[in-house]
Amino acid sequence: MLPPEQDTSTAPAAATATTTTSISHPRPDLLIHAVPSAPDTFSILRQSLFPLTLKFEDVSYSIKIQTNKRRCLSLRNNESQSNSTRTILNGVSGVVRPGELLAMLGTSGSGKTTLLTALAARLPGKISGAITYNDKPFSSSIKRKVGFVSQDDVLYPHLTVLETLTYAAMLRLPNKLTYDEKVAQTEMIIAELGLTRCRNSVIGGGLLRGISGGERKRVSIGHEMIVNPSLLLLDEPTSGLDSTTAQRIVATLRGLARGGRTLVMTIHQPSTRLYRMFDKVVVLSDGSPIYSGDASRVMPYFESIGYLPPFNLINPADFLLDLANGIAPDSIREDQVEHFHGGLLLDRQDDQNSIKQSLIASFRKNLYPQIKAQILTETNISTVDARSNSLRGRKKNEWTTSWWEQFKILLKRGLRERRHESYSGLRIFQVMSVSFLSGLLWWHSDPSHIQDQVGLIFFFSIFWGFFPLFNAIFAFPLERPMLNKERSSGMYRLSSYYMSRTAGDLPMELVLPTVFVTVTYWMGGLNPSMIPFLLTLLVVLLNVLVSQGLGLALGAILMEVKQATTLASVTMLVFLLVGGYYIEHIPHFMSWLKYVSFSHYCYKLVVGIQYNSLNEAYHCGGSFGYCKVGDFPAVKCLGIGNHSLWWDVAALFFMLVGYRILAFLALKMAHPY
Repeated sequence: MLPPEQDTSTAPAAATATTTTSISHPRPDLLIHAVPSAPDTFSILRQSLFPLTLKFEDVSYSIKIQTNKRRCLSLRNNESQSNSTRTILNGVSGVVRPGELLAMLGTSGSGKTTLLTALAARLPGKISGAITYNDKPFSSSIKRKVGFVSQDDVLYPHLTVLETLTYAAMLRLPNKLTYDEKVAQTEMIIAELGLTRCRNSVIGGGLLRGISGGERKRVSIGHEMIVNPSLLLLDEPTSGLDSTTAQRIVATLRGLARGGRTLVMTIHQPSTRLYRMFDKVVVLSDGSPIYSGDASRVMPYFESIGYLPPFNLINPADFLLDLANGIAPDSIREDQVEHFHGGLLLDRQDDQNSIKQSLIASFRKNLYPQIKAQILTETNISTVDARSNSLRGRKKNEWTTSWWEQFKILLKRGLRERRHESYSGLRIFQVMSVSFLSGLLWWHSDPSHIQDQVGLIFFFSIFWGFFPLFNAIFAFPLERPMLNKERSSGMYRLSSYYMSRTAGDLPMELVLPTVFVTVTYWMGGLNPSMIPFLLTLLVVLLNVLVSQGLGLALGAILMEVKQATTLASVTMLVFLLVGGYYIEHIPHFMSWLKYVSFSHYCYKLVVGIQYNSLNEAYHCGGSFGYCKVGDFPAVKCLGIGNHSLWWDVAALFFMLVGYRILAFLALKMAHPY
C-alpha cells in the first residue's frame, strides 16, 4: 500500500533553486530567515542564505585493512603484512535541491555516516566519484555555508544553552554585526528551536545533570543554524530519543528545509510519521544504493520490479530496511524462505546476497540513468545569489572575526567552562596539604643542616615539575572532539585557540605555586631575606611554565591520555634521577641527560640563590668547626661557581618556548583545516 501522499503545499518546487526570499510553508513558525521579517540590522543574515544544490555521483570509498600473517615456511621465519581492501561505499548517486529534506536509510554498517561525512568534505582518504555544490567543488567559501551535526552531541557540559549559542554566534557571525545583534540572533534561534524553557540550564553530560537528550540535540542544531547554513547535514539526529521528541526534531528540520536550505540526514529506523516528512530517500545495502529519489515513489518503484509489501499499512521504512538486509517480502520468496535439511537452515545467506545483488542491479538499470540526467542538468543560481557569491569570492579566505576577537572570546569561554576545574576545592586542598606538610617536616631547619635544606629545594623542583605536567597532559586530548568539530566548521584559527587555551590555564597554574612557595619557604627556614625569596619564587614559576609546556606537547603529539601519561611518567622519572640530588657522579656517557632536564636547572638555580656566597661558612662539626658552603658535596657537584647562572635561566626559557612551539606544531599537523 502506498503511503499517504504529502501535502502538495509543502512539497518543494523546482523553483526553489532560483529563489531566495519567496519560499512559503504552512508552518511559518518553524522558518529561520525564510521570509525577510527581521529588522534591517539583520540584512546581512538574510543575504547569507543562498540556494545550494548538492550533487553526488558514483561516490565510492574503500579502506585498507592490514593483517599480519606468519610465514611458517619462510627460512627467515618473519611476519609479512597483507593488505585487504574493504569497500564502504560503492557508486552512490543522488541530487538534493534547496527546500528538500533527504534521509539516508540502511542497516547498521551500510555506510550512511561515511557518505554523510563525505558530503561534508570531512572524510579522510581518497574518495572516488564527484561531489559538487552548485556544480562547483568544495572550497573554503562553501565550507562556511555547510553545517554538520554529528550523532554525538559535542558540547561543553558546564555552559548553559544561552552561553553555548552566544559564544558560537560571537565566533561565527561576521564583525559587521554588533554584539547586540549577535545576541538577538541567538535569542531568535533559541525561540525558534523551542529552547526558551531551558535557556539558562547547563548542557550537562557524564555525571553532570543537565538538559534532556532532545534539547541537547536541538542545541547542536542551533549551534550550526547560527550561521544560517545553506546546507545542513545531520548524523542520526533522532538516535536515542522517544518517538514524540524525534517527531519534533524532524518537524523542526523540515521547517528549516522549507526556508530554502538543503538538508541531508541519516536515520536508523524512522516511524511512519517521520517517513512522511522526507522529500527524498537514499537506501543503502552494504554500501551500494538500492534506491535514490523521491520518498513518495519508493513503494511504486519496488512494486514495479516485483517486490510487493507483505501487508497493507506497512511502514515504508521497515519495508526498505528488510530489502536492504536482503529479506524479500513473503509474496516473492515462497519457495525460498526456509529450506531445512537434517534440521539445519540452508542457503539463507546466499538467498539474501542474491536479493541484494538483484536490487542493486535494478537500481543501476532503472534509476541511475534518471539521476545521471539530473546531475548533468546545470544548477540555475539567481542573479542575486550570483552577485552575492562574487562578492564573497574576494573574501573567501578571510575569517569572519579577527584573531584578537577570537582570542578574547575563546579565552572567556574557556575560563567559564573550566572554572569548576581550575578552582576546585580538591585541587586547592591537594596543594595546600602538601605545602603545610612539607613546611612542618622542614620546620625552621637549621642553616647548618645544608643537606636538609638542599632536600627541600629539590622537592620544590620535582613537585612543581610533576604537578603541572600531569595537569597539562589532559588539555588537548579531552578537548579533541570539540576541536575537531569547531575547526572543521572554520570557527576560529588554531593559533587563537592555542593561545587562549594556554593563557586560560595561567591563573591557577601561577597562583597555586605562589601560595605553595610562600608557605613552605618561610616554614622551612630557608634564607630569610626578601630578595632570595622572590628570586626562588620566580624560578619555581618558570619551572612550572616549562613543565606545563612539556605536558601540552606530549598531549598534543599523542592525543591519547593513557599513552601520554605513561610517557610523562618515564620522562619525569629520568629527570628526577639526573636532577643532581640522588646521583652526584653520573657516568660521562649518561651525563647529557641532565642538560635536557628542566628539574636540574630549577634545582641548580634555587641552590645558587640560597647560597649566593659559596665562601660563606657554616658549622660542620668537624675539627675546624666551620666549613665553606661551596665545599659541601651536594652543592659542589652542581658546579655553581663554574659559570654564570644566567645560562641556566636561558636554558629554561629555551625549553619554555620550544615545548610550546612543539605543542602547536603537533596540533597543526593533527588539525590542518
